[in-house]
Amino acid sequence: MLLTDWFSYEALRTPVRSVSRLRLRRRLSWCFPLHIRSTSNISTGTASPTSPMLDAFSRAVVSADSKGAPIGTEDLASLRKYVADANKRIDATLAITQNVSCIAADAVAGMVCENTGMTQPGGNCYPTRRMAACLRDGEIILRYVSYALLAGDPSVLDDRCINGLKETYIALGVPLANAIRAIEIMKIATVAIMTETNTGRKMFEGINSGSGADCKDIASEAASYFDRVISALS
Repeated sequence: MLLTDWFSYEALRTPVRSVSRLRLRRRLSWCFPLHIRSTSNISTGTASPTSPMLDAFSRAVVSADSKGAPIGTEDLASLRKYVADANKRIDATLAITQNVSCIAADAVAGMVCENTGMTQPGGNCYPTRRMAACLRDGEIILRYVSYALLAGDPSVLDDRCINGLKETYIALGVPLANAIRAIEIMKIATVAIMTETNTGRKMFEGINSGSGADCKDIASEAASYFDRVISALS
């Protein structure tokens, strides 16, 4: 565990008993908004309940069990396609993980270029520590999208990233419209890399999944996970 992770956890796991601790918690929340929110409850300092993390297979089982019925033909066909597309899914996940810093940086830069006042004194990306927090959150969102894409199920994204994200940003004074715009740019860039419609290097050369044109369905699924985050912030 990193020192910053331990320090953040220790500051948050104990109920608030003084103004100074509350101020410390708020300061840590600004620096590590998604990291802290995913492990603790900012208002009470208690650990948040953990929902089950599902993949395509466990989702099919849980769904069938909730109905008290066998796994249906349509669900089995969907699982068969999930297995058949395994190489494409792995490559699409690599498209995110190998470019995560560039995607996040370009998205935040694009958002700032459309709102130049954000980097001026009084702006939400001033001083540099706030800009760093934006970049960090962008990378965290990309990481959870990659988890969901590999699993073929959004439960980990919903529980560890989306759940409470809007409330956290509102509490920290983060402009939701700007956050949404940055996520939209990340979605566009991610899909372009997966489908090889970007002007940069080709992600799928030397990896046995075919060309980017063969990964349009997986890219569309990835886009749906970004839309899920956008919808939660809207």
